[in-house]
Amino acid sequence: MTEPVTPTLLYLDNVTVSFDGFKALNALSLALDHTEMRAIIGPNGAGKTTMMDVITGKTRPNQGTVLFEGKHDLTSLDEAEIAELGIGRKFQTPTVFDMHSIEDNLLLALKGERGPFSALLSRHTNQESERIDALLERVRLTAHRQRRAGELSHGQKQWLEIGMLLAQEPKLLLVDEPAAGMTDQETADTADLLRDIAKTRSVVVVEHDMTFVRELDVKVTCLHEGSVLAEGPLDAVSANERVIEVYLGR
Repeated sequence: MTEPVTPTLLYLDNVTVSFDGFKALNALSLALDHTEMRAIIGPNGAGKTTMMDVITGKTRPNQGTVLFEGKHDLTSLDEAEIAELGIGRKFQTPTVFDMHSIEDNLLLALKGERGPFSALLSRHTNQESERIDALLERVRLTAHRQRRAGELSHGQKQWLEIGMLLAQEPKLLLVDEPAAGMTDQETADTADLLRDIAKTRSVVVVEHDMTFVRELDVKVTCLHEGSVLAEGPLDAVSANERVIEVYLGR
């Protein structure tokens, strides 16, 4: 059977996931272009997390197509294989090595052939040092490189984990509620950071904070009951009567 050809980076078509008769995803279709950032919104239970679980191989769909780069069938791969293709996921709660420095957290995450902790026992190369310097600058943590990760604010930990994902050189980042628990300034800085990242790779942001979504200034997809309810610019989606009814309220 010939795989469908698509110019998009990520292509979901007619994806359905059922748990004991409940359809967490119901014939979901979605396409994401290269270097596109997309905001995914919707009420609790809309299928946002299940969608990310399917993309990363944590959950197998009952039916449907999930293609990456037009050729990789994600439904036939495990989580490690999908990560190797260049799909990284950041959960809502930051997962960093609290007792290690920020620099060492990034060193552990660098894409390479070495075992992770052996990286800390050997001197890193000039190329690795330059990569870490660039990552620290990109996630706004250059001044904190020798601090222990556990000393960072919640927002800074979010940035560090995004930096650790970028160290793996992904083509697609899935980011779950990055603005949760942040100060107003951290929220604005995070929007700037994600916009910067989206210049070179694709980003999917699941978020409830509509102020943050507006700052991202990207196409919005609203999910409801496992399907796409509305899609387009935030103003158009926010004005949709069904979106108002099931999610935004009046």
